[in-house]
Amino acid sequence: MAAHFDRRLRKAAVTTTVAAVAVAALSASQAPDVTADGNGRQTTADNMPTSDTPPEESATGNSPYYTDLPPLNSPNPSPTTGPSSPGSSEAGIPATVLDAYKKAESELRRAKPGCNLPWQLLAAIGKVESGQARGGRVDANGTTIGRIIGPQLDGNGFALIKDTDNGVYDGNSSYDNAVGPMQFIPSTWAWAGRDGNGDGKEDPNNVYDAALAAGHYLCRFDWDLSDQGDLNRAILSYNNSQDYLNTVLSWLEHYRKGTHEIPDGTGSLPVGRSDDTAAGADPSPGGAGASTGSRTPGATPGPTRSPSKPPSSGKPTDPGGPSTSPSTPPKDPTPPAETPTPPPTPTDTVHHLENAGTTGLTAIAGDTFAKKISTRAETKAGEAVGKVRIRFTVVGDTDAAFTGGYKVAAVTTNASGVAVAPALVAGEQTGGFTVRATVIGRTVPGLDYKATVTERVADALASTGETELTCTPGGEFADPVQVKATLKGAVADQVAVTATLIKSKDDPTENDKGPYFKDADGKAVRTLTGRKTDANGLLELPKLFADDAEGTYVLRLTTPGGGRLDITLKVAKAAEPTPDPSTEPSTAPEA
Repeated sequence: MAAHFDRRLRKAAVTTTVAAVAVAALSASQAPDVTADGNGRQTTADNMPTSDTPPEESATGNSPYYTDLPPLNSPNPSPTTGPSSPGSSEAGIPATVLDAYKKAESELRRAKPGCNLPWQLLAAIGKVESGQARGGRVDANGTTIGRIIGPQLDGNGFALIKDTDNGVYDGNSSYDNAVGPMQFIPSTWAWAGRDGNGDGKEDPNNVYDAALAAGHYLCRFDWDLSDQGDLNRAILSYNNSQDYLNTVLSWLEHYRKGTHEIPDGTGSLPVGRSDDTAAGADPSPGGAGASTGSRTPGATPGPTRSPSKPPSSGKPTDPGGPSTSPSTPPKDPTPPAETPTPPPTPTDTVHHLENAGTTGLTAIAGDTFAKKISTRAETKAGEAVGKVRIRFTVVGDTDAAFTGGYKVAAVTTNASGVAVAPALVAGEQTGGFTVRATVIGRTVPGLDYKATVTERVADALASTGETELTCTPGGEFADPVQVKATLKGAVADQVAVTATLIKSKDDPTENDKGPYFKDADGKAVRTLTGRKTDANGLLELPKLFADDAEGTYVLRLTTPGGGRLDITLKVAKAAEPTPDPSTEPSTAPEA
């Protein structure tokens, strides 16, 4: 495999110049709705939109990608194309990687059916980002053999994204790097990561996890990927480049025509990279996909860049000619001009975050919080800082989330320095949690907002049947108790109802005799908890039984919010039947 990779790199160095001239025309001919202008620049028939997703919020941080185009031959293997032939490996997809794409598609069709995510789109992105996990070099669980790490995003030819994960994923505690077969940057993986293989972990180096995360990422804005405009926007949000869009669309169209499964580890490795800066140059060190030369411990090293000029050795250029000395002594080199210090960005000037007036974050389970969280970015002098990205993260044991189900949201501050988080939606889990605001790209203390989810409430309960039930001693009540809960006259669903057999209306103490429910072991129970109304606000209690004690009893039902209802239960012997006079023997004296 390594030798094959080296041969491909040497071949790339020879053919890069020719390929650079042809790539625009090839892309235009193979990508749907793409044409080329008179200068070879690609244009689109429908003015494809650009993405406004900033690098730090994109999937890859706009990292380099592979520019190889699909083969022109049929993607399906012909009888003369064996599994080991170049055409077969180029068009085929490694078995485990293909399985991950298809499972992700299946999950997204269940979770977000309106997105219409095709697995071929994941395959196209996976091809462009990492060459299908470097030709399918994954273990049995789908984890890459050696980490796939892109170049550090230090602003030197790439976006500037300072470290967000303390080097956990990329091994770099100064800057972020894209990681894994789908090339997620750590800051995006923090909210987009998913567990695709059910092992309880969210690992960007696992193709099942990464493929599912990529699917959710592409579907995050309720885009319909069967619509060309939404498809273009989703791809551009993954990596904001028109060339990237055209390359992905080319592979998408190719895979839609058909593909086939090949054994893991036998896929071909890509050659061209979007950050190749000189004809004949090999991919840059530390690049995305197979170029993983970030020197991170445990990462698979990638190829290194060949110098464009041989290093100076002081020897004559012509080794066969005579050695000569310069006629004049060399002059002192001109000292390099000092590089001007760039002006600070708005983010650089942020000193702290302030609460912009958010108080009283409380909501009933299932409801949307009435107030949105607002944060103000300020300088040390307390001046507002606009155009700063603020990340809001839901922290703690809670199922509350922002609109759309996301635990993380990023918002840019306005001219007043204020960023307003999306609406926060309470889940079914009650209790407190935290929403933390931090500045993206700068290490300043975060700002925590405390929020509380309270249980659902009802202010009224009504019986849907009889409010007085009867039973004989030692028997069972024929009719079950069914009630309906409402709140301000509207149906109150998922409201907890407590049912207690009490001693009297004036004494709410649990009774120790009379009617009772049964637990799973058949033992008498006189208080029921944990029962909730259904979507229509209805609740039917389990069957009631009676012991031998006759009398009148009270079943009290209560809900959070003040709902209350008393049901009367009577335990009495059945009445003696009234005799029929016509059947009674005569007691009159005989005449």
